[in-house]
Amino acid sequence: MFNVIICDDNEKDKNNAVSIVNKFMNKNNLDYHVYDFNDYNKKFYSLIDSNMPFKIYLLDIETPSKSGIDVARDIRKKDVDSVIIFLTAHDELGNIVLKYDLMFLSFINKFDDFEKRLFSSLQKSLELLHRKQVIRINDKNVLYTININDILYLTKDSYERKTIIKTDYGEFKVSKSLTDIRKLLDDRFIQTHRACFINKDRKIKIDRTNRIIEFDNGETIDLLSDKYKKEIC
Repeated sequence: MFNVIICDDNEKDKNNAVSIVNKFMNKNNLDYHVYDFNDYNKKFYSLIDSNMPFKIYLLDIETPSKSGIDVARDIRKKDVDSVIIFLTAHDELGNIVLKYDLMFLSFINKFDDFEKRLFSSLQKSLELLHRKQVIRINDKNVLYTININDILYLTKDSYERKTIIKTDYGEFKVSKSLTDIRKLLDDRFIQTHRACFINKDRKIKIDRTNRIIEFDNGETIDLLSDKYKKEIC
């Protein structure tokens, strides 16, 4: 799921940005959630501190309480993976932003072909986030860093009540639910069974008769139910 976090103290501009994001995400049939704010408050900062994946920040540079540049700096102290897009009504602030090493994607004037430029930036954001290669899971003070491309599938261990993350080089058993782990991943992962999600980029063959899924490393599983097999290409 993509998480778009928007802050703009101008209600009209904020609502316009939300509308454009909704239009873009729905057009691309993406799973997403929008969080919108009028100020950089405690609730906004709680999202920075969260482990929520695939974040796209749309930051107004000038608000009464704080600069979006300072907020971007706070984001980068904790998170180098999320995408940052600056919104402003003043082009001259671009030179100020460039002085800081904030790893931002774009700088958009809200009154200069805003929808087209934001659409373009959102498309680039998705491409960047899809190239993100790892997820990080903190489970009982153990931090797992797993390459997304290495994941074949996720399933449940009903006996131990854990989620199994199966990769090329072994498996990880974590206490988080299958649903919670799925939320950390992108749309490469599709459901094949009530207790299984697979990486569709890693499957090469499906035997619907015998309900067998084969992956590109030769491994197979039989977690394919009638409910989901018709939806799998």
